[in-house]
Amino acid sequence: MHIKFFKNINKNNVNQAGGKGASLGEMTRLFGGQAYNSVPSGFVVLASAFDRFLEETNLNVEIKARLDEVNIEDTNSIDRASAIIRDVIHDHEMPKDLTDEILQSFDELDAEYVAVRSSATAEDGAVASWAGELETYLNTTRENVIEKVKNCWSSLFTPRAIFYRHEQKLIDHYVSVAVVVQKMIQSEISGIAFTVHPVTEDYNQMIIEAGYGLGEAIVSGQITPDSYVVSKNDMSIMDINVGVQTRKLIKRFKDLKIKKLKNGEDDDVSNEWLELGDEGEKQKLSGKQIIELAELCKKIEDHYGFPCDIEWAFAEGKFYITQSRPITTLKK
Repeated sequence: MHIKFFKNINKNNVNQAGGKGASLGEMTRLFGGQAYNSVPSGFVVLASAFDRFLEETNLNVEIKARLDEVNIEDTNSIDRASAIIRDVIHDHEMPKDLTDEILQSFDELDAEYVAVRSSATAEDGAVASWAGELETYLNTTRENVIEKVKNCWSSLFTPRAIFYRHEQKLIDHYVSVAVVVQKMIQSEISGIAFTVHPVTEDYNQMIIEAGYGLGEAIVSGQITPDSYVVSKNDMSIMDINVGVQTRKLIKRFKDLKIKKLKNGEDDDVSNEWLELGDEGEKQKLSGKQIIELAELCKKIEDHYGFPCDIEWAFAEGKFYITQSRPITTLKK
């Protein structure tokens, strides 16, 4: 078996489920016993599936040869190696039993759309530093989930990821990738929370960033979100800065003509940008919602015992947690 549902995963399973997968399993356990579950359901295609795929197709040899050819000071050689490796991964079929296992698990989720996210595994604790290096696909359907899993696998070899291996001296480390498949939340509002102020490093202050639409727009830096500072001592709002948001990222409606956006900023045809007008100048979360979300994030921080970088979504009157990872940039 190469798949585990979140409920069967915990924080000790990073070597199988990667950083994202292990965190989602741990938080499912944290919130699962309550009347509501703040973590959307999902499963992880374990790293062992990717390892088996490479072994059965003998791609390990090809990948090592291409990586050995890379001259880190020559961007063309990085781009060339990346293109070849990604192509050969896409061109080889996934084993039928693994395809069947993924589709069966998808059906058990009872979801029309899912988010498919890469979840790196690495030895010596290096997994934490891979956050943000690999790919995510939103609003994926059953029809294309296998393709997106393979895309996540191959994103371990994007030019950026190859350069990152060299830069972080991880070229000789064993790195694999698991894939998270999670029920998609069509968020009305979404964002990021840092349970310790990432700039002042004040451990009593939490910062929440919020924007309209899907959270990928904030994570990728394509919109200017609201920013709220909350005192964790008494759960009071210390500062509100409203960002002017001109557009939001949403699921593409089926009857719209498929088109690519200008400048190649996003060619994922399952999503689209919607212009906001005056609505984008409004405060995204009410005071009551800010405190409700802050309490949820504080619970996660208390559980882990360290400062957390948390991705969240709000839909149909409810907050959801879609990711939590350690804040790795604090000096103190």
